Amino acid sequence: MLIAHLSDPHLREKGHLYQGLVDSNAMFDLAMETLEALRPEPDIVIIGGDLVDEASEAEYETARHALSRLRQPVFAIPGNHDEREAFRTCLGETGSLTAAGPLHFDTGTRWPVRVIGFDVTVPGQHHGDIDDAAMLWLEQTLSEYPDQPTVILMHQPPIDIGIHFIDAYKCLRGERLAELLLRHGHIERVLCGHVHRFAQARFAGTMLMTAPSTATSIALRLAADSIPASYVEPPAFLLHHWRPGHGLLTHWVPIGNFPGPLPFF
Repeated sequence: MLIAHLSDPHLREKGHLYQGLVDSNAMFDLAMETLEALRPEPDIVIIGGDLVDEASEAEYETARHALSRLRQPVFAIPGNHDEREAFRTCLGETGSLTAAGPLHFDTGTRWPVRVIGFDVTVPGQHHGDIDDAAMLWLEQTLSEYPDQPTVILMHQPPIDIGIHFIDAYKCLRGERLAELLLRHGHIERVLCGHVHRFAQARFAGTMLMTAPSTATSIALRLAADSIPASYVEPPAFLLHHWRPGHGLLTHWVPIGNFPGPLPFF
């Protein structure tokens, strides 16, 4: 099973630039081209939040149009730049989102790897949080198929990644999530977005990974007094490959067209 994992497209209304400077729509179209060129094709596509930038109806129309070219089922969770009801309207036709409240989803047993979308966004805020209701939903959902390899997709990571100006907006109460996951031995990955960079760490007995943005990258500034900034670095997405007997292996896939193929390896 192949899972294409994109995040933080920050799509804009047609003709508008992200932050007035970057054509995030064109970059997402290029991501779609890169994804479509993969052989074999991914079985599903997951998106880790911030589908759009300002949550306008026009931006969600851009998203709907951009995603319509994909042949794969698309599963997505909202980020802090999304608006839940508009997001639900845009992605609701997938049939995977909850009908009200947080936009959790569960792919169930349709594929070898189960993907659980865990919506930790706090409406009107940039940080995430794990409240009692979210904990109860996740615990019940994880208990349904305790033997199936499972991936949890959330927007804000529940840990610090060392960049202080983005760590201020992480998912709070991550220790609650860690305690829960440690009781379940079938969690293959915790997948996040939000930080516009690839990073990985051990977390709760499994691996936590953040996907890069298909648009801009948060500056890798690890000093405590560093000034917030972003760069137009080469965008990318993650490709998670499940093989029976081997588990889940993750590839970092650069977006774009590059010289090659060359007759050597």
